[in-house]
Amino acid sequence: MIHNSILILVVLVAIEAGVLWAARQKFLERWFNILPPVFFIYFLPMLAATFGLVDTRSAVLGYITSNVLPMSLFLLLVTVDVRAIFRLGAKALGMFFIGSIGVMAGTVLAFLLVKRWVGAEFGAGFGALSASWTGGSANMIAVKEALAVPDRVFLPMVVVDTIVPYVWMGLLIAAVKWQPAFDRWNGSDRAVLEDLKARAGQLKAVEVRLKPLNGIGLLICALAAGWAAQSVAGLLPQVKGILSPYAWTIIVVSVLGLGLSFTPARKLEQAGAGKLGYWLLYLVLTAIGAKASLSNLGASVILIGAGFVIIAIHLLFLLAGARLLRAPLFLAAAASQANIGGVASAPVVAAVYEPGLASVGLLLAIMGNIVGTYLGIICAQFCRFFSV
Repeated sequence: MIHNSILILVVLVAIEAGVLWAARQKFLERWFNILPPVFFIYFLPMLAATFGLVDTRSAVLGYITSNVLPMSLFLLLVTVDVRAIFRLGAKALGMFFIGSIGVMAGTVLAFLLVKRWVGAEFGAGFGALSASWTGGSANMIAVKEALAVPDRVFLPMVVVDTIVPYVWMGLLIAAVKWQPAFDRWNGSDRAVLEDLKARAGQLKAVEVRLKPLNGIGLLICALAAGWAAQSVAGLLPQVKGILSPYAWTIIVVSVLGLGLSFTPARKLEQAGAGKLGYWLLYLVLTAIGAKASLSNLGASVILIGAGFVIIAIHLLFLLAGARLLRAPLFLAAAASQANIGGVASAPVVAAVYEPGLASVGLLLAIMGNIVGTYLGIICAQFCRFFSV
């Protein structure tokens, strides 16, 4: 067993780098289409811990999760183009938030349905799952740490977060053949699609290479932001079971990053801030995985069923929202995948429905990254309230 903190860090970084390298290889692409890289980044350290390769009680694991996560969130949010998101218009954003409310309502209902079998402690785990399904992996991890979700609760939720969204994405893509019929039945305002093309345009992907000097500078900025957030969090009032100092740290650093995105600091993206932010986020995920155990997988089967209950409620909200707003099926599908899937898959689903509007899916998913942490914390408190 490895006890040395530096060696444990080397093992975690090696696992992360190895998985990300493998994910870029063409001959392995079909395997990563089944299980995404983020799953292996979490699962492989868990295997290492389960079989005694690394010390699960090492202080370095706690240091990574408590200190690196705020740095990651800052770098990911400081590069957000909020103005571009708002340019999507009220109908697109309305469908996104209706989908988010559907996820939250479904999460609370699903938790109440399975609470007798999994226990009340899973309320916080459902909150973390809702953060992922209204935002993304970063939001799920942020809520996990902010609410101190136990690893035995978090691991089964990761399994749910891996399986259910991919099934749902497949169903969304299959439903594209019903788009004309749905829009006729719904009386959808398809003129909004032309308006979206004019508003959003096409986002051009720019390949950013993270240079060593840029990386050092970005790390210093992220460290300063994390330290500032922790300092401010220490001055804010605590609410037992709801807002701990670390929960405040997550909230403050998110607000700080988002606020600076309206300033020239957003140009840090050109230096590779987003890429480094995800590297740090995945490092946090390896540390969380190294503290988990395969023995915690027992509740996964029933929780997968609960995950599909959440999807069903989410779908009902979206259909009601589309009817109310006369929104085309494209917006319902793009909003749904932006919620459930995130930035990697939302543009894909959007492009399947309307090839010229992949950027709409991306921008809606970025909105999820902004609000997912807050919605997840709120949802966890609803689960906690109704489970008493």
